[in-house]
Amino acid sequence: MMAQEQSSKICIIMGVSGSGKSTIGKLLSQELGWQFYDGDDFHPLENVEKMKQGIALNDADREPWLKALRRLIDNLQTQQENGIIACSALKENYRELLQGNDDNIIFIYLQGSFETIRKRLLHREGHFMKENLLNSQLETLETPHNAIVVDISLSPQEMVDKIIAYLQPKFDGYPL
Repeated sequence: MMAQEQSSKICIIMGVSGSGKSTIGKLLSQELGWQFYDGDDFHPLENVEKMKQGIALNDADREPWLKALRRLIDNLQTQQENGIIACSALKENYRELLQGNDDNIIFIYLQGSFETIRKRLLHREGHFMKENLLNSQLETLETPHNAIVVDISLSPQEMVDKIIAYLQPKFDGYPL
């Protein structure tokens, strides 16, 4: 009997700006020993400039960004490496593009109230995403139906612990 080949496991930490994707992604990366990738690093310069000016991105703006993230996923799978990607993934069709036909991609939705996220954005420094774009992101957000949902009112460590508890049965037989 041939040994079954293990494929890459990829977690996409999703939600609106200010929900904690990068913070939780980095902590989860440390806990699991998987590489972390911040989706913001894959935006074309034009997108970053728009967001710095407080201009909301549209589907056409997001398409090259999402395709770059899909190439990252393909590369991780080719190299059989696990990864954690922070990416807003606001719409179902964005998630479908990122997911492809791969059952080893898990979406983790960081969900929180408008006020909580707004307060975080107001206190965040050095990020190109401005607080005034939160409404646009919330209007664009299509709540995922196939994601692990984590409440952002928990502490970062509680959130990571909850995510790992959810992942263990999903990645049954695969070391976390």
